[in-house]
Amino acid sequence: MFLQCLTVLLLGLMAGFFATYSANVNLATLELDGQTYAQVQSAFNRNVRHAGFFACFFGPPPLGLLALAAAGPRRKQAWWRLLALTVLIYALGIVLFTRQVNLPLNHLTESWPPTAPPSDWAGVRDAWNRANLWRSGLSLALFAAGLAALVLRLKTPETSAKA
Repeated sequence: MFLQCLTVLLLGLMAGFFATYSANVNLATLELDGQTYAQVQSAFNRNVRHAGFFACFFGPPPLGLLALAAAGPRRKQAWWRLLALTVLIYALGIVLFTRQVNLPLNHLTESWPPTAPPSDWAGVRDAWNRANLWRSGLSLALFAAGLAALVLRLKTPETSAKA
C-alpha cells in the first residue's frame, strides 16, 4: 500500500507542477518579447534539471510497477487494473510525450542566440505551451485515476484479495 500511496503522491505533485506552469508561467510568457522569452524559458529549462524534479517526474512508473508487483495476486481487482492503466498512460502520455515533444522544443529554444531569436519564436512558444497544457490535463486525470485506484483498494475487502 505504501508504494501505491507514494505513486499517487508523485502523480499529484506532477499534476500540480504542470498545472501551475500552465496557469501562471505559460500565461506570463505570452507577454514577453522574443529575446526575453528565449532567456526566461531557457533558464526555466536549466533550473528544472535536478534530482527532486527527476524523482517526481520519473518516479510514478517504477514505483507504480513495484506497487503492482507487490500486489500481484490481486491483479484481477479493479483497483489493480486501474493503477496499471494509470502507470502505463503516465509512461506513454507524460514521459514519452515529454521526450518526443517538449524536450525538442526546449533544445530548440536553448539553441537560439538570446539577443536574436528566430522570426518564428512565438510559434515555438505556442507549441510548447500547448504541449504543456496537454501534460497538465492528462496528469490531472491520471492523479484522479490514481486516487480512485487507492479508494477502490481501500474499499475492497482483504478477504477477497486472493479471488
